[in-house]
Amino acid sequence: MDRRTFLAAAPFAAVAAVGPSRDWLLNTIDQQPEPGPRVRLEDVTAVRNMFGEFQKMDVLQGGGSGRLVLAAYMNQHVYPLLRRTHTAECRRALCEAAAEQTYLLGWMSYDNGAHGTAQRYLIQSLRLAEESRNAALGAHVLAGMADQATLLGNPAEGRRLAQAGRAGLGKITSPACLADLWALEARAHARLGEKADAARAVAKSEAAYSRVRLEDEQEWAVFIDPAYLHGEHANTFRDLGEAATAEQHARQSIAHARKQRRARRGAMSQAALAVSYLQRRDLEAAHAAGLRTLTLSRQVSSSRCIEAVQDVQRQMRPFGTHRLVADFNERARELVAAA
Repeated sequence: MDRRTFLAAAPFAAVAAVGPSRDWLLNTIDQQPEPGPRVRLEDVTAVRNMFGEFQKMDVLQGGGSGRLVLAAYMNQHVYPLLRRTHTAECRRALCEAAAEQTYLLGWMSYDNGAHGTAQRYLIQSLRLAEESRNAALGAHVLAGMADQATLLGNPAEGRRLAQAGRAGLGKITSPACLADLWALEARAHARLGEKADAARAVAKSEAAYSRVRLEDEQEWAVFIDPAYLHGEHANTFRDLGEAATAEQHARQSIAHARKQRRARRGAMSQAALAVSYLQRRDLEAAHAAGLRTLTLSRQVSSSRCIEAVQDVQRQMRPFGTHRLVADFNERARELVAAA
């Protein structure tokens, strides 16, 4: 991916506030090396090994569980390595490893509801990915930015960022990343009411994932899997009002998430299932799915799970003072209040 593709795709809503952080990173990369031992590839391997542990922490426990620990690790260990002397090979590998970790830190911040911080880290990650010349990683970062843009109420920007990620992939082979980008583009289309485009993007996502060979994918792509993708598709069809299709995808996501003990993904897909029932006026089934959402949400530290609970509450409002609505709101009260 060339420099202009990366940098033209990076900014989105409210990004003006991240200038100082972006400038700091550029200076870090370009300044004269600080005194100290030359960075070795073994140092980079150590950073990579930590990535897998932090990624599992995020996926299984939620972004709030380890965000501050990862931030301390990056500030005390990884970012200082960028300011030391290294060979060209080592520099590229280090920038790639730092980009992966910085993306994860941004993603954990996003999941924890710290959206301004998340934007800053995602832009830093994009710059590091550019330095490493890893186009798939850059596209992966753009996927995260697309997801956040859509969540924050700017699906047009989310669509643009997902499309920029696909363009950036070019001939680089990462079917998992491509499947993710199509899924996120579908989410954006659905929010914009673009039904045909959303359905087409879901089909493209499914076709891309059918070509995934895990042994050929990078480590950050390991959780771009059926639990995640079916969950995203469930939300796409929920937003389109296609409740039966949303239910099918939600159930598949829930089944895969349960096998992997992924409470966050399970909670969000249970919420999508609850809403699909509400769209068909089945309050009893929605209440049951909503209670499962609460149970799973209590197991993780994730603002997105809280937002999923709140979405179920909003969707229940047309049912007024029905006892099941009152029961769900009462059971959710403490969880939502603590957010």
